Amino acid sequence: MNDRVNSSDLPTTGVPASSLGVVLQRGGEELILEKALDRFTIRQVTTRFATDFLPQQLSQVSWGFWQRSIPQARLELFTVAPNQLDEAMSQARATQNVAFASHVYTIKDSPGTSVYLNNQITIQFASRVDPATVNAIATAFGLNPKQFVIGIPNTFVFLVSKQATENPIKIANQLQGLKEVLVAEPNVLVQRESYYKPRDPLYSQQWYLNHNNGNQLAAGSHISVEKAWDITRGVRSVVVAVVDDSFDLNHPDFQGAGKVVAPRDLKENDFLPLPAEHETSHGTACAGIALAEENGTGIVGVAPGCALMPIRTTGYLDDESIEEIFNWAIEKGASVISCSWGAAAVYFPLSLRQKAAINRAATQGRNGKGCVIVFAAGNANRPVNGTVYEQKWPDNILQGNVDWLSGFSEHPDVLAIAASTSLNKKAAYSNWGASISVCAPSNNAPPGMSFQEKGYIFTQPAIAISLTGLGILTTDQISTAGYDPGNFTNNFGGTSSATPVVAGVAALMLSANPDLTAQEVKRILEQTADKIVDLDPDPQLGLSQGGYDANGHSQWFGYGKVNAARAVQAAQEMRKVAATATNQVKGKNNSQLAIPDNEKQGIKSAIAISESGVLQDIEITVNITHDYLGDLEIYLIAPNNQQVLLQNRTLGRRTKLQTTYTLRSHPILKQLLSLSIQGRWQLWIIDYAPQDVGKLNSWELVIGY
Repeated sequence: MNDRVNSSDLPTTGVPASSLGVVLQRGGEELILEKALDRFTIRQVTTRFATDFLPQQLSQVSWGFWQRSIPQARLELFTVAPNQLDEAMSQARATQNVAFASHVYTIKDSPGTSVYLNNQITIQFASRVDPATVNAIATAFGLNPKQFVIGIPNTFVFLVSKQATENPIKIANQLQGLKEVLVAEPNVLVQRESYYKPRDPLYSQQWYLNHNNGNQLAAGSHISVEKAWDITRGVRSVVVAVVDDSFDLNHPDFQGAGKVVAPRDLKENDFLPLPAEHETSHGTACAGIALAEENGTGIVGVAPGCALMPIRTTGYLDDESIEEIFNWAIEKGASVISCSWGAAAVYFPLSLRQKAAINRAATQGRNGKGCVIVFAAGNANRPVNGTVYEQKWPDNILQGNVDWLSGFSEHPDVLAIAASTSLNKKAAYSNWGASISVCAPSNNAPPGMSFQEKGYIFTQPAIAISLTGLGILTTDQISTAGYDPGNFTNNFGGTSSATPVVAGVAALMLSANPDLTAQEVKRILEQTADKIVDLDPDPQLGLSQGGYDANGHSQWFGYGKVNAARAVQAAQEMRKVAATATNQVKGKNNSQLAIPDNEKQGIKSAIAISESGVLQDIEITVNITHDYLGDLEIYLIAPNNQQVLLQNRTLGRRTKLQTTYTLRSHPILKQLLSLSIQGRWQLWIIDYAPQDVGKLNSWELVIGY
């Protein structure tokens, strides 16, 4: 981001003293927070001698207006007049039953995004730091140990105790300056934003599965699912976890022996993820697209024979909530995880724990083959990761160069899904960028950002032309409780509906070939996608990015529109390459190269392999020195120009990197199996933030074939 703190301003703590409360350490980056002037939160005392406030007492306190509870963090939210904030918080802190009162923050340049403080801090210590030093540091800052972080060495979650004199953000910033600490992140809560924006009326037919052309139907704008069904309609052993707000499990299209497995309600902490009274159910609509049962009534899902694992979220995207989602999916045997949501923020990188939870599911799920994880790219018509010059927003809520980042869609283990229309065009709302994997059919509608914290929807800069394209028919809450009367809705769309389409196709692929790894599923989906082209400029921003680059990738459509028939056929025909490599070739490049600061073109260093053969195993050893390794991303580029992300921006303040990436330590490398080894292999290093510099000292490549 442009708001990163200058290293020249850093005192010994690593962060300017004046900024200790407003710099959020997250995902190797520093986000600027601003205090909300009209709201704060409290947490009640929890001892056997203290009595919790009753709801009527919360509504009657003199120091603020109670709005609601945030049960995930046991917080109560209050609003006040801006000039009364400090006094109100002082009064709250002086109340016997209040453990602490905390500011609510917003992320700079992300209007309407409220950040709530939990009482947790995740700390990754350097490998040399022993337990005694860990305990001493924790005690000095008033932290109590809570748990290890699975999969990340020497990393722990601590609780901020009453003895702590600062809030979790300030403590994390001070910890970040210690030489013993690699990463320190407070666990914050950001309300989950559903990407679904129901707007246009939809036709009562599932054209997105198959069609024979017609009004507003371009040839081939469906996913060719009928030919895939000739191979398989899905098996119950393949389980799709749909993660969303709620599910009407009484719907006729979710009935059948073994249809629903391992339901979980993280919001109510039980096992009935049903919608509340008068609540529309986004999850019901998404689940129907992927999995509606073939039973002679209603609709049919992409993978009707597969099982549904409905997971109701807490409604927040704090570390624990994300860990609970993916841990449950792993533990209960999910094959595919479908997520039609993201953070309600313009710029939001994932935390260390969130990245680890997703990586754990993608590499350790399905007994080590990995869960296939699909995320909606979002509906703002903005880059998943990039900068847009914003203008003409109401009240200039956004203006000038604005950085956009969707951390979930940007995660290297995730398939980010964009939306195309029934006319094989870009859906006007669909987010875009280098991280898009594939697109899938959905409706067409103007873009929009939903700021749920404020209780209303901002209208983005207007589109003057009419938008054509049919919508999606799917399951709705039964009777009159849902989006529309009856058991179905014809008013659903967004990347929310494109995502479960891809999840269903992935489930069919695993039904045809359960030995596929998650990375193999991703590769097949991308290689078999239809290269739809849209040469028309975007009606809102005027961009033309509907073509494909030399690597076959489109900013708007990823590698193309998912084709169920070709993907399932490829999955069925694919055979595992023999596991043991009989030959080995080594290459090394000792030429030192300076890594340009804050330059997205980065540097590339090459190793040429003259031997011929099929890749069976690979190791990459890298030696880098840098003032702040958390600035760097490292890729391996194969001779066919396929890129693999070896290292994302999680190294924090480390300055030396001497490590080896293997198939075992980085399963993402499995996507290179069976490729030809002959040709030019490249290491690509990019520095994404200003000020800190370094160099590539050497790297080595060992290939088994």
